[in-house]
Amino acid sequence: MSEAPENAPTTDGVVLRPMTSADLPQAHALSADLRWPHRLADWEQVFAHAEGIAAERDGELVGTGLRWRWGERHATIGLVIVTPACQGRRIGHRLMRSLLDGMEDRSLLLHATSQGRGLYERLGFVRTGEVRQHQGIAQPAPLIALQQGWRLRPAGLNELPALQALDTAARGMPREALIAELLQGADACVVLDHDNTAKGFAMLRRFGRGHAIGPVVAPDAEGAKALIAHLAGLNAGNFTRIDIDFNSGLAEWLEAIGLLRVDAPTTMVRGAPLARPAEAPALFALVTQAVG
Repeated sequence: MSEAPENAPTTDGVVLRPMTSADLPQAHALSADLRWPHRLADWEQVFAHAEGIAAERDGELVGTGLRWRWGERHATIGLVIVTPACQGRRIGHRLMRSLLDGMEDRSLLLHATSQGRGLYERLGFVRTGEVRQHQGIAQPAPLIALQQGWRLRPAGLNELPALQALDTAARGMPREALIAELLQGADACVVLDHDNTAKGFAMLRRFGRGHAIGPVVAPDAEGAKALIAHLAGLNAGNFTRIDIDFNSGLAEWLEAIGLLRVDAPTTMVRGAPLARPAEAPALFALVTQAVG
C-alpha cells in the first residue's frame, strides 16, 4: 500500500494509516458497536494473515478495512467498518481505495452488506452470487447415509497438504497458511473419504457467539450434508453458525436442524472470475464472510 494516501490529512481530520496489531482492541470495539459477533480472538486470527488500513481521528480508531493476498493472483477484502458517528463522510470509500491500491492484476472477492453494495459496485465489483448466514442452537441431525466406499473419519495433521489442495480447488484461490492454522486450532475436522482418498472436509471452530462450521468442501450436496450433520451433532445444544453458498441447496435442510437464516450478503468479485476446475469439489460453506 502506498504511504501517501494513507497518511494524507483531510478536512474532517480523518487520517488513513497502516493498521497494526495494537489497533485490534479498538477494531473489536467497532465491530461490537455494529453488533457483529466477532471476538477479539477472531480479529487476531484473521489479522495474522492480513494487511489492514485504519482510519483514525484525534487518536481514535473510526474505521477499518482488511485485505488478504492469496497467492499471486487472488485476494479477499473484508471487515470494512466505519463507526456510525462518522458514516456519510466517504471514509468507507477512502478505505476501499487504499485497499485496492496495487491490486489491479488480482481477482478480488468480498461479501457485501446491503449498505455497502452500492459503494463496491461503483468501484468495479460485480455481483456473482449470495451467501446465506444460518445460525442457532444446533439440533442432533440424522446422519446421512453414504454410498459404498464412502465414509467419514477424523482428519490428521499429516493430511494438511490434501486438505489445502481441496480448499484451493474449491475456493479457486490458494490459502495454505489459513487452512493450516484452522486445522491446528479446530475443535474438530472431519474428512469425507472415498477408497482411502480425501474428497472433502469440514471444520468446527470457535467463532463469535459460539462455534462455526466452515469451511465445508465436498463433491456434492449429499457429501456436504454428511459432513455438516456430523459436526452439528458434535455441537448439538450449542450455538452454531454456518455461512453457505445460496446455490448449495442446503438452506431448508439447515433450518430443519435448527440453523435458521438470519442474513444474506452479496458475493461480489472485481477482475477475472474465480476459476474452479470442472471436476473440483465445491465450497459449500465459507471460513468467514471476511476471508471467504
